[in-house]
Amino acid sequence: MLLKKIAAFSFFLLCFVLKAQEFPPISIITPQEYAAENQNWDISQNQDNLIYLANNGGLLEYNGADWKLYAVPNNSIVRSVKAIGSKIFTGSFMDFGYWQKNALGVLEYYSLKESLNLQLLDGEQFWNIEKVDGWMIFQSLSRIYLINLEKKEVKCINAKGTIGKMIYVNNTLYYQELGVGLFKIENEKRKLVNNSNFFKENKIITIFKQNNQLLYLTENNGFFTITNNLPVKWQSILDTEKLSIYNAIKLQDNSIVLGTISNGVYFLNKDGSFNYKLTRQKGISNNTVLSLFQDSYKNIWLGLDNGINFINNSSRFNVFTDNDGQLGTVYTSIVHNGYMYLGTNQGLFYKDVTKQTNFSFIQGTKGQVWMLKTIDNTLFCGHDKGTLIIDNNTVIKQISNSPGTWDFKPINKDKSLVLQGNYNGLHVLKKQNGSWEYKNRLEGLNMSSRFFENIGNTIYVNHELKGLYKLKVDADYKKVLYKEYLSVSKEGSGSNIIKFNGNLLYSSSQGIFTLKNNEFVKDSIYTNLFKDYSSLTTLMKIKEDSTKLWRFADDNISILNFGSISNEPKLTNIPVARNLVNSVAGFENMTQVGGIGYLVGTSNGYLLLNNLNTANTENLNININAVEVYKRDEPKIRINLQKNSALKNKQNNIVFYYSFPFFNTIVKNEYQYQLKGLSNKWSNWSQNTSQLFENLPYGEYTFNVRGKSGNNITNTVSYTFTIDRPFYLSNLAIAIYIFACVLLFKLIDVYYKNKQKRALLKTQQKLSRKELENKQQLTQLNNEKLKLDIENKNRELAISTMSIIRKNEFLNTIKKELIKANLGNKVSSVIKIIDKNINNTDDWKLFQEAFNNADKDFLNKIKAKHSALTPNDLKLCAYLRLNLSSKEIAPLLNISPRSVEVKRYRLRKKMNLPHETSLTSYILEL
Repeated sequence: MLLKKIAAFSFFLLCFVLKAQEFPPISIITPQEYAAENQNWDISQNQDNLIYLANNGGLLEYNGADWKLYAVPNNSIVRSVKAIGSKIFTGSFMDFGYWQKNALGVLEYYSLKESLNLQLLDGEQFWNIEKVDGWMIFQSLSRIYLINLEKKEVKCINAKGTIGKMIYVNNTLYYQELGVGLFKIENEKRKLVNNSNFFKENKIITIFKQNNQLLYLTENNGFFTITNNLPVKWQSILDTEKLSIYNAIKLQDNSIVLGTISNGVYFLNKDGSFNYKLTRQKGISNNTVLSLFQDSYKNIWLGLDNGINFINNSSRFNVFTDNDGQLGTVYTSIVHNGYMYLGTNQGLFYKDVTKQTNFSFIQGTKGQVWMLKTIDNTLFCGHDKGTLIIDNNTVIKQISNSPGTWDFKPINKDKSLVLQGNYNGLHVLKKQNGSWEYKNRLEGLNMSSRFFENIGNTIYVNHELKGLYKLKVDADYKKVLYKEYLSVSKEGSGSNIIKFNGNLLYSSSQGIFTLKNNEFVKDSIYTNLFKDYSSLTTLMKIKEDSTKLWRFADDNISILNFGSISNEPKLTNIPVARNLVNSVAGFENMTQVGGIGYLVGTSNGYLLLNNLNTANTENLNININAVEVYKRDEPKIRINLQKNSALKNKQNNIVFYYSFPFFNTIVKNEYQYQLKGLSNKWSNWSQNTSQLFENLPYGEYTFNVRGKSGNNITNTVSYTFTIDRPFYLSNLAIAIYIFACVLLFKLIDVYYKNKQKRALLKTQQKLSRKELENKQQLTQLNNEKLKLDIENKNRELAISTMSIIRKNEFLNTIKKELIKANLGNKVSSVIKIIDKNINNTDDWKLFQEAFNNADKDFLNKIKAKHSALTPNDLKLCAYLRLNLSSKEIAPLLNISPRSVEVKRYRLRKKMNLPHETSLTSYILEL
């Protein structure tokens, strides 16, 4: 911000008040702050109110928030600058051209020398630029170049002498050739105006139109007019002070400002009379003024030999700064009998308001002065050591030794009795025989009484820490008859008791209360006037103006009064930066001075406010100066300001830079922004001129920003941008997702169908296996059943065979016994019967049937395999199948075991079995 550093303030009061000591606010901008070289040769302002300066390092731009330096291509000194429309023309060493902002908000340089292929003189520098009748005119010390940009036409005027400053006045472009005369450019040609000795011998700094005639300012000899071709002196301070003038401008009010070499800047009234001057001792930072410029807000810019100064000439504030520290903090002030009195922590000072003199100290007042007040044309001084009477700028009497007098208030209408508040309570002063005397102390109160009001015999006393008390006193104001603590609100800093507009008010941090029916009631109208402020000082009266109350409310002086028609209180805010006032908390003070202004005490002087009316509203326009985006951990890049931007998804960090060039206030510019798409809520007001948004999600956004300076609010400007979706949410990705989903659904469908088929097949297989298992189990059961049947049949066969064997063995035994008995023919028939039973075919049939049931198809198999076998061979095979031994077979065949062996042998031969093959094993394996 321009007003980062207020170095010195002062002000010239209207007509008779303190002309020599007060100046407009001055802001000092050092080369370190604007980050360029020391010297500044020329100043201009463009259509957007941006300030441009020709600096040794290049072209300086100030947008109301930041300084930026643009170097010309050859890195030379820029000597001149002229803003016309959207173009900024500059002249430098061996080059001239113009600058224009590109879509990124950055100035780009276009060299007219290069584009028009101009041949310049060696070492030419261009010191002045003008535009006349469509021609851009660039002046060096040797030539003047006229360029028609539309027609690309160039004309050149060569001078016979060194060219002084080119001056456009009264619709004519003049220039001086040193030692030759004064010329003008007419029809694009050089034409002599005057070659008298005056114009040959005096360097003309500038020419003004004054009272329908031309006023010529010389470098060393002051002002002249030309009458009958002769120079006539125009009276000014330059006639008495020998100054070397480097440049000068006429202000919008027709007053004149002179920039000097080594003597600062002089301000002259429009008639040439001296107004005031500024030097290093009086506020500016350098005494050599290289350039002067009045901006669109009537403020004055100084391009210095070392730095830049800004004089807030349009400010309604005027400030006196005690640079030497002799005055100290101002606690009270008053104008009395033509003198300005200041009560400070150093004592009492005075100054004749009609003369340009310094403040003088009044002897005997060393120490803290708390109050100055005029009662019955007597000036009372409330001092740390008591009450003093001041007359003719001296202490004529100390009428009270009670320490620390805070305030004085008349008790009765004829003002012969005065109630004063002191460190230790209340005291009464009385006027007797035209002289003020100490009367008595009010007994019954031993409390510091800075704030008090009396209504008849009732006194209200407020102590910021102890609270509010109501006192009933006797008729002589000697004794407190009754004392009551009033619990109005929470005690604390900022409380006060005030008579205002016929009412008694109690003000505190909790609000404003009005006395109604002997009770303080919170007044919503008064209180609501201040409800939106976060920082409030003590509400106090304006001394010498009983119609108004005042306090600091945030960065405002808030004036409370009533309208001329309405009986409703109204609030007028006058913006002022609190850090500029820097007064002691609780001891803020304001006094009406001479009926034309208001003095506000500060910690090192005072401010003078010319009126308490609402300031005129200015038409302010805010600009978005640049927009930068970046990916995380990558450099920032600027983007186009002239169209909406579509940003890549990872470019989701964005910085906005904004400002408005408004210079005529001592309140810092503030800004408020909104990012629609993220939040519809506006931010709090702040002095930040940039805003960073990080990690924004994809979507469309509109950035809105507006500013304010005091009570003036700018327009709102917008910038719309979009952040692309991440690739995974892009249309292509969505198409891929849809295709993938369709494919996935298809694969899932195929998968589940295949799974279903596999499951069905598996189920079928499982069922088949189950069926097979069941069949196998059934087969196994059948086999087991068959096995059991076979076993049963084998058991039956074995039983049958054993029965036959036992029967035949039994019959053979009987037969042998019969033969052994040798009974002859008697038993032959029995032996025949026995033989018949042994060879009974019925037994064989029974055996065969049982054998076939137990071992089906064996006999058929063996017969099919060995067809030569006889029935007896088959019997033998059957018995061998049952794994019977020869001994067991013999009874069945009714032969001897030896015969069984023979039969076995013969059977082997019929079967053609090898010798090593066992017959029984062969038959068992079939």
